[in-house]
Amino acid sequence: MGHSQRPVLIAGGGPVGMIAALALARQGVDVIVFEAESQVDGSPRAATTHPATLELLADLGLIDAAIGRGLVAPTFQFWDRPSGELIAEFDHAALKNDTRYPFVVQCEQHKLVKLTIERLRALPNAEIHVASRVCAIDLNDDGVALTIESGGRTREISGSYLIGTDGGRSTVRKALAIDFAGYTFPERFLVLTTPFDFASERGCGFRSYFSDPDEWANLFKVSGDDGSGLWRVVFPTRPGESDEDVLNETAVQRRLQRFFPKAGAYPVVHRNIYNVHQRVAAQFSQGRAFLAGDAAHVNNPIGGLGLNCGIHDAAELAGLLVPVLRGAAKPGTLARYDQRRRPINIEYVQQQTIANKKRLEEKDPDRRAANFEFLRTMASDPVAHRAFLMRSSLLDSVRTAHAFNARAGSPAGSAAAVTTDSSGSGATRS
Repeated sequence: MGHSQRPVLIAGGGPVGMIAALALARQGVDVIVFEAESQVDGSPRAATTHPATLELLADLGLIDAAIGRGLVAPTFQFWDRPSGELIAEFDHAALKNDTRYPFVVQCEQHKLVKLTIERLRALPNAEIHVASRVCAIDLNDDGVALTIESGGRTREISGSYLIGTDGGRSTVRKALAIDFAGYTFPERFLVLTTPFDFASERGCGFRSYFSDPDEWANLFKVSGDDGSGLWRVVFPTRPGESDEDVLNETAVQRRLQRFFPKAGAYPVVHRNIYNVHQRVAAQFSQGRAFLAGDAAHVNNPIGGLGLNCGIHDAAELAGLLVPVLRGAAKPGTLARYDQRRRPINIEYVQQQTIANKKRLEEKDPDRRAANFEFLRTMASDPVAHRAFLMRSSLLDSVRTAHAFNARAGSPAGSAAAVTTDSSGSGATRS
């Protein structure tokens, strides 16, 4: 056994759960991950990994592999879709004195999960159980017990603490009766994936946002499983449209041709439609149980912040748990997790993603013009350019975390991931 005597139990084997497990296991803590599905979900999901998150991945030994299996995107663009005008482009090189990684990496979520599993499999104090669903939770002052259903049978597993990273429909959150306040958008989001090269054919950057009062769109390039490159186009659907209305071949081709007309049909390798929410759990912890990632907060994907914030949750929680498990800090210090992570999500992620969506869908001509002027002004002013990127890349939230921890007094032996200051030395905790 490691420092914890009893393992930390993690419900949910997505990227946040696996990152939490790796951050703990590398510090000698015994961890057991329970994943309900039998294999990693390879469908198109989150891919954008911001500079602040790349710092965390570097500290976990994942950065080179993530870059190697992903695609580096130094810039992102805002377009006016009706006119086809490029409004503004932001270059992460403006952050060269703020981070070791002044760029975004488009590394698909399933790749990051598989990378993390590879590292965990090599550690003797980490276990991963797939096709193992958490179906009941028993918390007490001394630990936690989970009832696990697998292969038609149930068993009970005991641990020291529980981390719920089991998604927006979190069993852990529901079992703890924690409210998930917020709302669901009336429209759903449609994602169409195609190998058509929008960069060479249309001059689009690897991350492009299109404002349109009738139908906004987002466009992203990922490397794909074979490295040849795929583009994801995201559209809003009209409330009340059925899956068949949206996903049939005629409707898909019509939408893509309206986005960028071209000769011949678009090859479409994947299509998906999903509901979109803005919700935050009323609390991120209860007793010896904690929520992280989508179990604690969900938001629209415009700006690519949800997964990043979840990874930050995992790193910060690991940094608080390790000294407590080692006896170097009192259990009361774990209250900092809720005190820190919930406000960060509300003040940065929720506000920013809501603002991002409003900017793209704005219908009033005067407000649209004002939005465009705002973006042009920021892009052309080096100080404003950097400030905009500091917030959109979550580096500002990292600095807020550092200031909070400095005021509170970081526990000795913290396993919190360390980012760098402008000199390149380990300095800032997230």
